[in-house]
Amino acid sequence: MVRKLLWIDTENTYPYRNLAMEEYMTLHVPENTCILFLWQNRSTVVIGRNQDCWKECRVNFLEKEGGYLVRRLSGGGAVFHDLGNLNFTFMARKADYDVDRQLAVILEAVRMAGIQAEKTGRNDITVEGRKFSGNAFYRADDCCYHHGTLMLKADKEQMARYLNVSKEKLASKGVSSVRSRVANLREYNPELTVEQIKKNLVLAFSKVYGQAAQRLTEEELPEGEIQAFTEKFESWEWKYGRKIPFQYELQRRFSWGGFQMQLQVNQGRIQDVNLFSDAMEQDVIMALAEALKGCRYEETEMVRAVMEAGGFMQMKQDLIRLIKEAL
Repeated sequence: MVRKLLWIDTENTYPYRNLAMEEYMTLHVPENTCILFLWQNRSTVVIGRNQDCWKECRVNFLEKEGGYLVRRLSGGGAVFHDLGNLNFTFMARKADYDVDRQLAVILEAVRMAGIQAEKTGRNDITVEGRKFSGNAFYRADDCCYHHGTLMLKADKEQMARYLNVSKEKLASKGVSSVRSRVANLREYNPELTVEQIKKNLVLAFSKVYGQAAQRLTEEELPEGEIQAFTEKFESWEWKYGRKIPFQYELQRRFSWGGFQMQLQVNQGRIQDVNLFSDAMEQDVIMALAEALKGCRYEETEMVRAVMEAGGFMQMKQDLIRLIKEAL
């Protein structure tokens, strides 16, 4: 049961530090406590943990223009952040983690601004069918976070320039372009500011949980540990991921997300694997990669590895069908 609410915001807009603060607080959130973290990134493309950055983003173009590529801990797809966007993160232990309640905070804060929003699908919040908030989730043992975006006046032209959203993915959502899918809250309330929506979120946080939220300051966090996490998120290895010389590649979009598998095979056995996906179940994707490594490159053994790796049945069935078609 949540007995204490903490909220924290930051003036920092350097994305690697913001993700560092988020990870530190998630791993150290006290029991019976929920923390709300409010933050902004300047000119950043954030990709899901298991995504291929080169397929999701025009990386060189982004960085040449002074932007940042960031790989987060959670699954899901690529998003663009600028100072017209406010990010939020709820952090709690598993027993206190309640996505529906957390989403109710976002919906209430937006309604306080006179905008009637609703949750659609698994992880989007929309106004009149247009998305202004995407959400993603992460768990490390007993510690969890739920984070997302709130687009107030994000530059949709820049978003479209940097993101390589596949035509197949857009078609699956029944729309024709990145810009047509998303909405800024300022389109529905031209007077709304980042500071106002922050105030609304803190008020809604207290209202939904039925108790007053106390402020946590950035100065209370240990600078040395935050810096260590920052350096991890800044590193080439974390941002870009490893590349392998692969001989076989399988890819397909399913109802649960896109999936791409690169295999390096030697003497009929899988020596190395890269799996990329915007699926929310990022732990399953990582487990699949480990399960396939060392398998013989043949249907029976690969199917067995998929079945033993965990994950929900629809995902397993789809991947098995893909493997059978390819082999």
